[in-house]
Amino acid sequence: MTPAAARAFALDWIEAWNAHDIDRILSHYAPEIVFLSPVAQKRLGDGRVVGLDGLRDYCGPGLSAQPSLAFELIDVLIGHHCVTIHYGNHRGQTATETFEFRADGKVIRSYACYAE
Repeated sequence: MTPAAARAFALDWIEAWNAHDIDRILSHYAPEIVFLSPVAQKRLGDGRVVGLDGLRDYCGPGLSAQPSLAFELIDVLIGHHCVTIHYGNHRGQTATETFEFRADGKVIRSYACYAE
């Protein structure tokens, strides 16, 4: 992935969240997505969310419950078939999310990490 493509992905992902547009958010992910998050662990009792329907069921209520949710891009890091987005959220917390891509550019695994 080129630096320009990684930045474009990061900006679109953040804009989708800031717009609270669940369909746009989910458009980044493959049907077989596996999402790992400590927030999912707290909310669902399991930190692993599997599949687009599972991700919709997880993200949709979270968006509804947090009307002030907003992300601000801090940095974009590029790896091998992956990108890490470093961002700040509406609670003043910093976070990263690492996305692993399949060949067609859809995310197959995503890992969210949050500062204390």
